[in-house]
Amino acid sequence: MNSIYDYSLSKLTELLLELGYKKFNAIQIYEWLYKKRVKSFDEMTNIKKELIEYLKEHYVISSIKIINKQEDTDVCKYLFNLSDNQKVEAVYMKHDYGNSLCISTQVGCNMGCAFCESGRLKKVRNLKSSELIEQILMIEENLKLRITHLVLMGIGEPFDNYENVMNFIDIVNDPKGIELGSRHITISTSGLVPKIKEFTNEPKQVNLAISLHAPNNEIRNKIMPVNKAYPLEVLMQAVKEYIKITNRRVTFEYIMISDVNDHDKEALELAHLLKGMNCYVNLIPYNETSHIEFKKSSKERILAFYDILKKNGINVTIRREFGSKVDAACGQLRANYEEGK
Repeated sequence: MNSIYDYSLSKLTELLLELGYKKFNAIQIYEWLYKKRVKSFDEMTNIKKELIEYLKEHYVISSIKIINKQEDTDVCKYLFNLSDNQKVEAVYMKHDYGNSLCISTQVGCNMGCAFCESGRLKKVRNLKSSELIEQILMIEENLKLRITHLVLMGIGEPFDNYENVMNFIDIVNDPKGIELGSRHITISTSGLVPKIKEFTNEPKQVNLAISLHAPNNEIRNKIMPVNKAYPLEVLMQAVKEYIKITNRRVTFEYIMISDVNDHDKEALELAHLLKGMNCYVNLIPYNETSHIEFKKSSKERILAFYDILKKNGINVTIRREFGSKVDAACGQLRANYEEGK
């Protein structure tokens, strides 16, 4: 049975009009779901009984469950069980600018990045829009707070689940839905160029982040197979076109992996690659896992890399490290849960 959370307000309105109901009925249902956060259709007390019965017959409200939670200072990591017993993760991080949530968009991932725990499980399926929505709703309820910033950077490649992700953005962004501002939402991609081009023409104001992790094709080919399909020169051309058309700044994510991509040479190459672009670089200390041999760059190396970018006029930040007591790497909590059963 489908989830009612799969419907944007416009699609729900369209459905109800076809059934002979009014536009305001869709608004009422949305209010119950997203403002009052009801758990059953029977709680929707101002809606006709026949419509309630139709909804109960055709849709469910809740379809995922929290089955594991790990906590550390300013961070909580969640493992969800989906209706078909597949597992995905989300992580909440408290920043000085607000409450940030990183959610998953697929069960598994086909991108196969060498450093990534998520890619060890090949893509099983896409998550539905409702399964993205419920990650937010359940964590807000669990922590008794409101998420202010959202990142689609968990398990999966968001642009490999494009249609469901775009529908999800409409629901999250809707003033009658979760009402999260576009500029507080970031979609990350490993570099699916056709989808970047499609996204460029979307009338959405959400932020774009590129998981770059290397300044040249030689390194990127070794650690990110997607680069063989869409090499750096093709990717960068698409990103420049995106910036030109949308006039929006792009974030480049760069995981710092010891002796792989963290030398002065790579910092200078990266500065040259990004020179003059409306962008900034987010340097991310690598989260080591027991399944992958890569190691985190030293603090000294990260700071040296940062300094070279700064001196060459690149806007750059170093992501704060969260959660030494949680399975921090994306996909790690799920992997450890499955292997520990």
